[in-house]
Amino acid sequence: MLNWLYNTFWATWIRKVCTVLVVLAVVVPLAFLIPGKIGEPDYCAEGVERIGGECIGVNGSGYDFGTREITQVSEAIRDENKRVAEQSADSVTVAMMLPLQPKLAAERKQLRSELQGAYLAQYRANRTENKPLLRLVLANPGDAYAQQKKVVDRLAAMADSGSDNLRAVTGFNLSLGATKEAIARLTGELRIPVLASRVSADEIANPDDPHGRLPFPGLARIIPTNRQQADALANFHGGLKDGETVLVKDTRPHDIYVESLAKAFSRPEPGPPGPKDQEFTSPGITDQGDTGNDFTIIGHNICASDAKVVYFAGRPVHLRLFALKLAEVPCHGKKYTIVSGSGAATLDRYMGESDWQKLGGGSGGSTITVQYAAPAHPDSWDAALRRWEKERQASTGKKPEEKDRPAYLTEPREQLRELRRLIDRQAAGDIGPVELGDSRTMLVHDGVQTIAAAVFLANAQSAGPVVPTRKRVADQWPRLEAAYRVKGTSGWICLTNGGNAYDKPVSVVQLEPRTRRVAFVGLGWPAKKPQPADCVVPSATG
Repeated sequence: MLNWLYNTFWATWIRKVCTVLVVLAVVVPLAFLIPGKIGEPDYCAEGVERIGGECIGVNGSGYDFGTREITQVSEAIRDENKRVAEQSADSVTVAMMLPLQPKLAAERKQLRSELQGAYLAQYRANRTENKPLLRLVLANPGDAYAQQKKVVDRLAAMADSGSDNLRAVTGFNLSLGATKEAIARLTGELRIPVLASRVSADEIANPDDPHGRLPFPGLARIIPTNRQQADALANFHGGLKDGETVLVKDTRPHDIYVESLAKAFSRPEPGPPGPKDQEFTSPGITDQGDTGNDFTIIGHNICASDAKVVYFAGRPVHLRLFALKLAEVPCHGKKYTIVSGSGAATLDRYMGESDWQKLGGGSGGSTITVQYAAPAHPDSWDAALRRWEKERQASTGKKPEEKDRPAYLTEPREQLRELRRLIDRQAAGDIGPVELGDSRTMLVHDGVQTIAAAVFLANAQSAGPVVPTRKRVADQWPRLEAAYRVKGTSGWICLTNGGNAYDKPVSVVQLEPRTRRVAFVGLGWPAKKPQPADCVVPSATG
C-alpha cells in the first residue's frame, strides 16, 4: 500500500512539472512576440496614445482618430504634408487642437467643416510664392479638453524640435476652463503663438489697454468676443427697451462661453426694468437632462411678461430644446425672437423634421424666430452689397459704379469666391462634402490664413533663417492691419495690439423652417459702423 502511494505521488508530481514546462514553452516566446508590455502606453497611431477610451495626442500622417467623417480630409492633410516634406526641408508646423472624437453626429460634421477649412487654407498658402511651406497636424485634447496637459506637453516638444518647427497652435472650438488653461500655458510659459478662431468668451482675450499686461502674450483672435457680438446684435436691432427683453441663462459651472455670453447680454438697456433672469442648469454641453421641464416653466413665466426678445446664453443642444418648448406655450399668438451667440452657428444640424415643423407653426405661422450672431455666412457679402447699392442709389439718385463699392465688402466677397472655386474644381482633392453655411469652414480657413500671413511676414522681415522664431511670429500679430490686413472670407481681419480683430462684423442669421436652412438677415458691427478705410485700427483700441 505504501509503495502504491509513493508511486502515485511521484507520477502526479512529474505530470505537474511537465505541464508547467509546456506552458512556459508556449508563454515565454509569446511574451516576445506580442507587442506592448504591461504598463507601457497603448498607441492608437503614431504620436497618439489611448487614454480612458480616447485617442489622445498629435498626428499629421492621416489618422482620423476613429471619426469616419474626417477620414477624407485627414488623408488630404497627410498627402499635403508629404508634398511639403518632399519640396522643402524648411517648413513650419501648425497644430489644430480641438476634440477629435465627438459623440454626436452634428458635432462630427462640425469637426469635418473645421478641418476642411484648415486644409483648404494650407493648400492655398503652399501654392503662393511665400515661404516657408506649412505642415498641418491634428492634436486631440480629448472630450471637453480634459487631456489638454498631455497634448500641450507634446506641442512644447514639437516647438523645440528642429524637424517639427511648430510655430502656431489654432483650433480651440469650445470656451471652457480647460481651454483657457491650455491657451494660457501655450502663450505664457511656452511662448508658442496661438490663433483662436472659434472661442468667443471674453475671458480668453487680451485687453486692448496699451498700458496693461497681456494675460495671453502671443494670442490672436479672429472672432468677435461675446461682448462684441452682443454689441453688434444690439446695434443691429436698435432701440430695445429693458422691459422688452429677458435673459435665459445656463448656470452650469466651468463653461466660460455661457458665463461670458450671459454677462454680455446683461448690458444696460433703457426704460423700466424687465423680467428677472431665468436660470437653468444643464448637466453637460450636449446633455439635455431635465432642462425640457425647466424650459416649459420658464416659457410660461416669459409669456406672462412683456418680453418679446429672449437672450439665450447656452449651448446649441439646449437652445434647440428651449425654442421648441417656448413654441408649445399657448401665449395668445404672441411672437418671440430668441437671440443667441456664435456658439449656435450649427444649430440647424441639431434640428429634426418634426422640430422644423413645430417652429414653422403650421398654417397659423411661426411664433418663434431663432436668431444668432454667426461669425460668417456664405450669402453675407452679396446681400450686404445689394443693400449698400440700394441705399447709395436712394441717397445719390444714381447707380454706384464698381470703383465706389466699399472694399470691406468687395474684398471678402472675392476671397469667398476664390474659396468656392477651389472647392468646386476639386483642386484641393476629395475632402468630403463642404458645407459653408455653418461658418466653420470659412472661419477656420481664415484663421490658418492669418497664421500663414504672420509666418510669411516674419520670414520676409528677417535676415535670418527661412523658419522664423516663435517670438518673431507672435510679434507679427499687431502688424496685420491696414496695408497688411488679412482679407478673409469672413471679413477683414485687422488686429489690435492686444491681438483682437477690430470691429469684425457678425452675420446676423436666423433659422428658416420653410426652407430648412439658416438664412442671412444682415451684418452687425460691434462699433456701430463698418471698419475704417483700409482697416487702419484707431489708437483708442490699442
